[in-house]
Amino acid sequence: MAILVTGGAGYIGSHTVLELIDAGEQPVVLDDLSTGFRWAVPEGVPLFIGDDGDEALIADIIARHDIKAIIHFAAKIVVPESVADPLGYYLNNTAKARNLIATAVASKVKHFIFSSTAAVYGDPDELPVTEDATLKPVSPYGRSKLMVEWMLEDVARAHDLAYVVLRYFNVAGADPKGRSGQSTPNATHLIKVAAQTALGKRDRMQVFGTDYPTPDGTCVRDYIQVTDLARAHLDALRHLRGGGESLIANCGYAHGFSVLEVIEAVKRVSGVDFTVDYAPRRPGDPAAIVASNARARDILGWTPQHDNLDEIVRQALHWEKRLSGTSA
Repeated sequence: MAILVTGGAGYIGSHTVLELIDAGEQPVVLDDLSTGFRWAVPEGVPLFIGDDGDEALIADIIARHDIKAIIHFAAKIVVPESVADPLGYYLNNTAKARNLIATAVASKVKHFIFSSTAAVYGDPDELPVTEDATLKPVSPYGRSKLMVEWMLEDVARAHDLAYVVLRYFNVAGADPKGRSGQSTPNATHLIKVAAQTALGKRDRMQVFGTDYPTPDGTCVRDYIQVTDLARAHLDALRHLRGGGESLIANCGYAHGFSVLEVIEAVKRVSGVDFTVDYAPRRPGDPAAIVASNARARDILGWTPQHDNLDEIVRQALHWEKRLSGTSA
């Protein structure tokens, strides 16, 4: 029973492929390699280089490998970019997902796990935010993901398809075994950027906004370690295989850190006091967002193992050193 992983050569996708292999599963990867890396797909895992909206290609992969479940990661993910290019985001994140879901239904794939985002909540009224909170995304990125959630809900009512939507909070860190990490050179993830600055890959970094209604004026986020997130997908897969109902679940640690707290953690762990510049707020950034993770824990049986900011930072620094070919 093979599993199609779209975007499986990317950051979160590659970690999930590793966890699938460790669990004895048979992943098959589809990735256009626009932000993913061929080397991130382990030897022996079939890799198809192509578009996740290509229905003919997807149908062929499903038939050739007897795909029984799809884990869908492939998407654009940069909030400010989505504000500047909304049509690009609706094409890549929404329209192509529609084609993938349609092919899954036509090919009788019964299980679908979707990579969604905390951005669907916008600027929530209460923290930690639950899955039943009002959905009011403030960026095209968040809207593009929410539209896919709606599609899955409607399709599951009309067809024999069960799904789990996982709403990610801020993903960070790297595989504890050193097999993969965040490898995109110009990634916008805060911990990635701070680690690069600490190691001299950037001469300085920026903090966007210091006037938010938070304790230190900078945005507060819930940072989830990438392997913990990858394992949530295996828990979701087991849930669906066991006959579990379709559901939506947050993936976060139920507590947050401000931008300045994260930067201080990177300085502390690295031992480097690097330069930080302050800039105006970016469009589409809510002040604070922290997950309630009770549903993932109670229904999916998800048990995080790496809820420690210093550990996450240490993994990120270690991976950046590996990318540079320096000793860790």
